[in-house]
Amino acid sequence: MRAPDDSDRSPVGAVGRVTVPIPPDGAGEVLVAVRGGSEAYTAWSSTSIGRDVRVVVVDAVSARTVVVERLPS
Repeated sequence: MRAPDDSDRSPVGAVGRVTVPIPPDGAGEVLVAVRGGSEAYTAWSSTSIGRDVRVVVVDAVSARTVVVERLPS
């Protein structure tokens, strides 16, 4: 038997919204649409991002922590 593939559970590539502002060199929080619902993740970014800004997840650091970038307009 094959082990379950976790790729369908990865938030990478998902679009979300910042719920707690992300400061430079600090963590904030994002609400990301995944698995048919929305989940909150601790979020890091190379630049500060304010509340309610739409972002895309570019990396998953751990099960509950992601790296995000502003969603291109």
